[in-house]
Amino acid sequence: MIALLASSCTTVINTKTGTDVGDLVGAWRGKVQFKTGAFAAVTDLDFLYVFNAGGTMTESSNYDAMPPVTPAYGVWKKTGPRQYEAKYVYYWTKPPAALDEITKGGGWSPGGHGVLSQKITVSEDGNTFDSTLTYEVFDQAGKPTDPGSEASAKGARIKP
Repeated sequence: MIALLASSCTTVINTKTGTDVGDLVGAWRGKVQFKTGAFAAVTDLDFLYVFNAGGTMTESSNYDAMPPVTPAYGVWKKTGPRQYEAKYVYYWTKPPAALDEITKGGGWSPGGHGVLSQKITVSEDGNTFDSTLTYEVFDQAGKPTDPGSEASAKGARIKP
């Protein structure tokens, strides 16, 4: 009886790890290239993604350690066989007007937020994806600060 119970628990756990072919759940490393907008000149933008089984996600880029950006948090859903949509949001900060603002306890104050929407197609073997992104930036009042940008991205599953 105990062996049967342990076997069923293992099966349930394994189905939630994102190892099923075509499943988005798991950790991914991606390369993003914007075609339009302020980031079009950036050629070394990498994203790390974690897609959770419950439909939430986290994204972080290789630029997150530098102000004015933070990691992004969002949601995703399956839209068809190997097809997914994700929407994630991050906060951005305004740079200080002068360096001495930092020494006086001021500095990087809230500036607004950004929204990324991504359409993802997972490969047949479930190990890579291709996608398109749209990116919008808003100020503290929720007004757009830049025209929307478009990008393409490729990702590879991070494996043990």
